[in-house]
Amino acid sequence: MSIGSVLDLLRPDFPDITISKIRFLESEGLIRPERTPSGYRRFSVADCERLRFVLTAQRDQYLPLKVIKEQLEAIDSGAATLGVREARARAHSGRPGGAESGPITGADSGSAAAQVGRVPRTAAPRRLGVVPGEVSPDELRFDHEIRLTRADLLEQAEIDERFLNDLIRANLITPGAAGFFDGEAVTLARTACAMAEFGLEARHLRAFKLAADREAALLAQIAAPIAKSRDAGARARAEETVRELAALSLTLHTCLVKASVRNSLGS
Repeated sequence: MSIGSVLDLLRPDFPDITISKIRFLESEGLIRPERTPSGYRRFSVADCERLRFVLTAQRDQYLPLKVIKEQLEAIDSGAATLGVREARARAHSGRPGGAESGPITGADSGSAAAQVGRVPRTAAPRRLGVVPGEVSPDELRFDHEIRLTRADLLEQAEIDERFLNDLIRANLITPGAAGFFDGEAVTLARTACAMAEFGLEARHLRAFKLAADREAALLAQIAAPIAKSRDAGARARAEETVRELAALSLTLHTCLVKASVRNSLGS
């Protein structure tokens, strides 16, 4: 399954799970998903259960990654079992008491209370070095199949010709070479129309476009070396990197705007 499918599977139990967090756990050697010839990650059911074990140990037992990794190594060597049923039951029960069990060792295989490296309940949760973004990188995938005519855009965005022309002149919306528009143009036009009700005309929104162009250029600089690699799937990895960085930058932008507005209002 794809990384997006893994997110859908785990998010009901772990709302803060993100692609960044999964990639971080992979970089730490806690999971080892296979890769397709084009470089995309492909997760098995075993990979998902391994992720569930790691996330449950962090959330319920507050274990550091080093201890969790040692537990997984014991599981890999056959000295312990994953205890999938117990971990899943704890995840769905929502009880803090799920901190009772680590991997189930051979000596205690009949008990879900076997513990390895448990730390006191009073310890503060250890946070991964990853920010759980408000925007998922999966939301930034491009749908190249959506092609809207000018009439389609006007109807779906509920705007008139004059307003659309203003948006095009301000370079906020740009039709493709064949004159078609993508799906994002509808969202952008609707948003600009809503902002116009507050007195912000299309020309006022150019500042947002210039800022977005600068951010995109910065992200492209970071991903360019990856795309130029001769490794198989380099371009796919570069696109994934850009999507992830773009999602993080949107979250950062939101936080900065909130802080600036709060300061300007003196609150």
